[in-house]
Amino acid sequence: MTDSGGRAVRDTAGAVGVGAGIGTDGSTTVPRAAVRAGFLVILVLGGLTAVPALSMDMYLPALPEVTGNLHTSAATAQLTLTACLTGMALGQLVVGPMSDKWGRRRPLLIGLLVYVAATAICAFAPSVTLLIAFRLLQGLAGSAGIVIARAVVRDLYDGMAMARFFSTLMLISGVAPIVAPLIGGQVLRVTDWRGVFVVLTVIGLALTTLVWKCLPETLEPGRRHSGGVGEALRTMRSLLADRVFAGYMIAGGFAFAALFAYIAASPFVIQEIYGASPQTFSLLFGLNSVGLIAMGQLNGKVLVGRVDLDKVLAVGLTLIVLAAVFLLLVATGTFGSPEELGIAPVATGLFVLMASMALATPNTNALALTRTPHAAGSASALLGTSSFLIGAVASPLVGVAGEHTAVPMALVQLGAGLAAALAFVVLCRPWQRTREVREA
Repeated sequence: MTDSGGRAVRDTAGAVGVGAGIGTDGSTTVPRAAVRAGFLVILVLGGLTAVPALSMDMYLPALPEVTGNLHTSAATAQLTLTACLTGMALGQLVVGPMSDKWGRRRPLLIGLLVYVAATAICAFAPSVTLLIAFRLLQGLAGSAGIVIARAVVRDLYDGMAMARFFSTLMLISGVAPIVAPLIGGQVLRVTDWRGVFVVLTVIGLALTTLVWKCLPETLEPGRRHSGGVGEALRTMRSLLADRVFAGYMIAGGFAFAALFAYIAASPFVIQEIYGASPQTFSLLFGLNSVGLIAMGQLNGKVLVGRVDLDKVLAVGLTLIVLAAVFLLLVATGTFGSPEELGIAPVATGLFVLMASMALATPNTNALALTRTPHAAGSASALLGTSSFLIGAVASPLVGVAGEHTAVPMALVQLGAGLAAALAFVVLCRPWQRTREVREA
């Protein structure tokens, strides 16, 4: 809601209302209360956060076919994944500040249109070189959805309400990794790998249409930045100089690295070491994603508002570390050989680790963005880029000792969990801020 002068005032839901206004591009900004609760807004923002999983996971079943069809090596075909991931990481650094300057809708719609065009060209790429190039462009453009979705949430919500909404988005983004490979596999039953990109093109067009029709501008003109690249760099530098923001950013990035290690290593650990079938692996992958979703809903519906966010984050990071320690003990044969133990212990450890992510990721985002209402786009860009880059560095490490040991996976997850916990304790210092608030 707003006062008589159109200034923002805090409402009973914990979000800040804003007065309607006209953006520099002619778009109308609307009061938060009119936007935030809509089902279509949740659907649109959830779809935007699912773009990475759809772009990466739908394509995974097609990699062997790409290798043969384009007469290339498996390693070169893998570069098509690396290019897309790199584009999504680096593109956020550009799109985030753009959205702080021009509002959310214009950069988002441009990014989605370029994503659709790049994806369509991928479907007709005659060589692996062109496919890699346009997968990079696809990632760069697709990053607009990731970074702006977080910025829009920051525009619409504050504090506990923001944490709840991030947990709601996890319901959609958690389903995407389950559904995407299944869709990709079914597409390959009726067409070839190019058909996967045709389906992604259609999904991109649908998202673009939904954004155009259902998502109004959420950043009013008075909160936009007028500077260019120099101001954007200064804004990012000031954000990184904020010790607490940097702490949440690093903690979230390393927690995400533990998740990346799981995604990269689990197919080999579950199938090669423990002898599970592809169907069993798919079932376990799905169960872990269900655990992630369920814990996310527990976080958003039960814990947020009743338990301090820093305490919930601390519990999540502790569980990640404990799960990684347990997986390391299992991997090193402390409890027995894989033949003696079976798949249950490692499956249990991975389930706990995945579920704990739902207590870490949404809360690091919420706590970090709470400190940056003046630069939500730039802050969202730094959060997203750090997570993707740290995760991209961690993923190859899980295979350094070959495909027949789970020790590297567990070590990477333990190291990432400890680094996240260390950043939280040393940089965020939640007990210190609580004491300062009490004294004030």
